[in-house]
Amino acid sequence: MSNNEQFKALEGYGLKGVDALSSATPVDTSLTANSWRFRIIKGRGHYTIMWFNTNVVSGTPVVIFIQYGHGTGTGGWVEGRDFINPAIQPIFDQIANDVWEKVRHA
Repeated sequence: MSNNEQFKALEGYGLKGVDALSSATPVDTSLTANSWRFRIIKGRGHYTIMWFNTNVVSGTPVVIFIQYGHGTGTGGWVEGRDFINPAIQPIFDQIANDVWEKVRHA
């Protein structure tokens, strides 16, 4: 695959990841669900897809509070909810399968 083909494939996975994460994010105002983004980083001989959420409160992405839980202003605790891992795992699986198929047919 050329670098351009690789980048386009990764861009497609990035968009699928954003869709999956956005769909799985618990919705109150939908701000957090609509704040998913991705970035492709080119390293020496490899690429990395990074998904992140731009809805930040007090320096922390709100998805961290949702995923792992958080204290309340009145001393209570809101239990976390694992929604990120189940949402993104099918994208990882698809990447692995697609790469394996390319290697098998190379």
